[in-house]
Amino acid sequence: MADHQKGLLITILGVLFVVPDSLFVRLIASDPLITAFWRSLTAGVMIVFFLILFRGIYSFRNLFLMGKLGWVYCFLIGSTSPAFVIAVENTSVANVVFIFASMPIFSAILSRIFLREKIPPRTIITIVVVVVGLSVIAYGSRTSELSHWRGDMWALYISLAYASALTIVRHLKHISMIPAIPIAYIGSAVVVSFFINPLNGYEANAGFYLYHGTCIALGTCFLALGPRYLSTPEVSLLILLESVLAPLLVWIVIDENPGLWAVLGGSIVIGSLIISNVLSYKKGKTIR
Repeated sequence: MADHQKGLLITILGVLFVVPDSLFVRLIASDPLITAFWRSLTAGVMIVFFLILFRGIYSFRNLFLMGKLGWVYCFLIGSTSPAFVIAVENTSVANVVFIFASMPIFSAILSRIFLREKIPPRTIITIVVVVVGLSVIAYGSRTSELSHWRGDMWALYISLAYASALTIVRHLKHISMIPAIPIAYIGSAVVVSFFINPLNGYEANAGFYLYHGTCIALGTCFLALGPRYLSTPEVSLLILLESVLAPLLVWIVIDENPGLWAVLGGSIVIGSLIISNVLSYKKGKTIR
């Protein structure tokens, strides 16, 4: 199998394993922080197992090389786990994934501020359109019983946190940050454990906790490996699949209608990102 085909297959698998994330949060009948605890702990432990199995224990030596910025990265990634659960509990799944889809825009802005990278005119236009789409989603949250601005704000935090983490990875590109991901998840679980009783309702949800954490672990591993064989626009387009499939899955399984405004705003966000990435991909092929 050619590297490009391998990259496509691995990345698509990664996206498909991440898609049920929000559905599990909906199906688990537990306190949001308890769900976040088991989501983080299970995924973190499994990723540690996969890393030791395929890369050996020495892969974790990068934890001693990444410095303060690396630990900021751990905090950001770790904080997204409870933030995601709280976001899904407080607004519609569609709102969460559509807002999260705007992450590349925040990444471009942060790269301009901290890495001094220029923002192409095409990206500036995309930023403006994405802001319009997010405004439409925010307006819809005022008129929908399912959506709420609190959940939207948590989703916006997730987008900013991931964009900040990506900026740090690009700054520390000489160091593999993959070993930091399970440390971030396990650290998040440890912090959350001080505020909850993790065993409260465990028996009723044990199966969901296991499946949930397994999906996150496999999705994280595949999405860390697949993009190595693909261009950035291709990766961005494939990851956008999650923003389309997750609300559809929740709609089919538990009949959660995202609402007209969420669909409209999400279509604006995703449509503008697709156009931008397709143009970037075509430009890259022309240059080659």
